Amino acid sequence: MSGCANCSTDATAVGGCQNNGSCGTSDCNKMNAFDWLSHMGIPEVDKFDIVEVKFKGGRKDYYRNSGHLQLTTGDPVVVDVPNGHHIGYVSLQGELVRLQMQKRKIKNDDNILSIYRIATPKDLEKWQEAKNREVPTIYRGKQIIDEIKLSMKLSDVEYQADNSKATFYYSADDRVDFRELIKLLASEFKIRVEMRQISLRQEAGRLGGVGVCGRELCCSTWIHDFKSVTTSAARYQNLSLNPSKLSGQCGRLKCCLNFELESYMSALEDIPNIEKPLLTQAGKAKLQKTDIFRRLMWFSYNDDNNWHSIDCDRVKVIIEQNAKGITPFSLQQDQAFDGEIDTNKTNQDLELLDKKFANSRPKKKRKNRSRKSNPQNKGQETPQKRQNKPEDKPQNHKNKRPPKRSNNPQNAQGKNGAPPKETDPKTPKNQGNSRNKRRKPNRNKGPRGGENRNKPDEK
Repeated sequence: MSGCANCSTDATAVGGCQNNGSCGTSDCNKMNAFDWLSHMGIPEVDKFDIVEVKFKGGRKDYYRNSGHLQLTTGDPVVVDVPNGHHIGYVSLQGELVRLQMQKRKIKNDDNILSIYRIATPKDLEKWQEAKNREVPTIYRGKQIIDEIKLSMKLSDVEYQADNSKATFYYSADDRVDFRELIKLLASEFKIRVEMRQISLRQEAGRLGGVGVCGRELCCSTWIHDFKSVTTSAARYQNLSLNPSKLSGQCGRLKCCLNFELESYMSALEDIPNIEKPLLTQAGKAKLQKTDIFRRLMWFSYNDDNNWHSIDCDRVKVIIEQNAKGITPFSLQQDQAFDGEIDTNKTNQDLELLDKKFANSRPKKKRKNRSRKSNPQNKGQETPQKRQNKPEDKPQNHKNKRPPKRSNNPQNAQGKNGAPPKETDPKTPKNQGNSRNKRRKPNRNKGPRGGENRNKPDEK
């Protein structure tokens, strides 16, 4: 059975794409593409002859199928590259390739290279030997960079299928002079070296990972054109400017901040711009928070902790009144009256939840208290019944520690409050010791070392 080398999918139980376990790519979920025009019945005579081929790290390029090969999505093909050949996987073909080329502004001219053939087992075996050199090359390359003390970060290495060239991907903040580095790498690995600088976003896309949303990174799954993200996008969405929350794994602002920015911008057109506090007879109302999609704005009087919410239409009315020199009575009403004031019900659902769980207690404690307090429970007694109920069974004194006796005979007490017994002056002083009390009494019931110890039993 054959399957995907990375996700170990079973080739005999493929459902959906029917690509025999190849998943259409060499990397799991790395820039995957779905041919949604495959069942449209497009004539094969006019089929687009350019194929999209995917390489390591989600890198894609376009090659011409000049030999009219019968290709399927996921097939390994040998393609023409400058100074040699390379192996990639077919990721997309047909009319969708034309649309992708138009989107990426790639012209259909003679600069597009061609596909040689479908990769044979020998080609794949030689390519696997070249790929096995990548991990040791990364470790050794980082050591060489540290020895030269260059301010750059080596992120990935890709060997060509014919084992004639290695591409080193690095990221750096400033421009780096790596001419000496190329000489050292070429002499170390005996191969032609190509240095390619990538951004931090592209580096995160090549390495991959899982974001805080629980899904794979967008830069490694479908984003190929990175747009600039600024902090203004977070301000428009009323997000806190916390760098640890707004930055992604690449250390830059998250790309998803631009996803809903257009919706927020269109919704902000109906939100009034508050440049100064609103003037009311209750005091100056300062803006604290704005709910863009619910069109609600929260204000507080004189920096008070209590917030009052009103809709945007009411805010516009108050701004017009302040511009004319009119001061309303409060945020909710223009004039004061003796009747009952309608309270704000915008947060009524939250207030009900707060009241519901304000005095909540664990269920176990409720059950225990109800059993003790309810005298009708079967098999249980109230404290009053326990006090009034006579003791039918005598107390067990075996497990109970005897009370401590005092040395003063006047204050001493016997069992159950009885007066103390008269002690014999001939008894030893250690008779009242607690150590002797714990020992079992003699059968003769005489004190240890007393007169009755050696006295014969009376018949």
